[in-house]
Amino acid sequence: MKVRLGKGVHLVSRFPLSNSNNHNLINRVYLQKFSIVNMRTFKIFLIYILCIGSLSLQAKAPEFTGNMNSNKPHRIIRTCCSFGSEMQLIAIPGVKLTDITSIDKIGIHQYLGSENEKNGIIYTRRGGFIDMGHLRDQADWTAYLYTQIIKNRQAEKLSMVLGREGGEKNLQVTIPSNMSNPDLILLAGKIAYDLSVWHEIATWFGASTIPFVPERYSSFSVEDAYSNLLGVKIGIQALQSELPYEMAVTNIISETLKSLDAVSNELETYMAMEAVRDIWWTRDKKLPSGKVLLQRQLQVYDCLQPWLVPGWMNPDQEKSELKVPEYTSNGQMLTKFYELDFRVNYKFPFRKMFPERKDRNITQNDFDRLLVQIADELENKDRKLH
Repeated sequence: MKVRLGKGVHLVSRFPLSNSNNHNLINRVYLQKFSIVNMRTFKIFLIYILCIGSLSLQAKAPEFTGNMNSNKPHRIIRTCCSFGSEMQLIAIPGVKLTDITSIDKIGIHQYLGSENEKNGIIYTRRGGFIDMGHLRDQADWTAYLYTQIIKNRQAEKLSMVLGREGGEKNLQVTIPSNMSNPDLILLAGKIAYDLSVWHEIATWFGASTIPFVPERYSSFSVEDAYSNLLGVKIGIQALQSELPYEMAVTNIISETLKSLDAVSNELETYMAMEAVRDIWWTRDKKLPSGKVLLQRQLQVYDCLQPWLVPGWMNPDQEKSELKVPEYTSNGQMLTKFYELDFRVNYKFPFRKMFPERKDRNITQNDFDRLLVQIADELENKDRKLH
């Protein structure tokens, strides 16, 4: 099977896709199980392992107010969900976790997150599994980046230090004086999405929010990229709306889930996950093992296909594809106006991937090579298992 990773980059994979995944995706996944316990239980588990007094996984992004300050963004706003159900934890026997929510349970959107949002994973018949934490985060990042771009519009440039995640992260944006607001919103969305892809790449190569707790187990999970891009799309729509941002996001989330034909309750999402157990994920391993996911989605550009559970979509329905924002209204590539610069750490096999370079700096334009490396590593692991 030939798989497209990005512009001009292809791989040949000997692994067949499941019936519902007849699209260009590289598959490999590793996850775990849990019984229906909310995210607070998971936070307690992490605190217990690390013997710390607080949980940094719930890191906050800068405040979204009328007069936004220049605080640099943090990596994660909301706690991410683990794909699977009744997932067991390595350190605490008997504790299980299921991160599932429903269309009736989720609350109003709050910038920077709130427990009242009731996030989790929900299955939709046209969009597959949606991680509401990922979705809301990317909507907020799109809004945040847009406000920063607007704030620096008169200077016609923006420079941001984005902290460390797999190495130092920096953003440089050129802001043409004649660029329209709708195009600036698209620009913010494209940057936000690229940063979400970097998070998946960095966690594969060893980056983690909490020291000594690896996050590779959730890197490129089958619902991650689609949920991230859906959040960017919702953030873009909210910024184009005349409603206050949080109200707009709340309304658009509701409309979007209905349009994607979200299942009506948590039990149905649980059943959808069970339908792909031992195909997309397994309970035979415990979190945070990297062998929980049996499939991973590495095709993250330019058009994303949802992973649909076979037999769950109605005959008259079509899957909902998502396209990454690429161009301004007059046809200019959005990547022309910004550069994300990453000085990667020594967990990356940098010399193997970039033998021609002397420094350890890469940009968003190098993501294809990183995705090829990840695909090769997954291929080699599978060969060893067989």
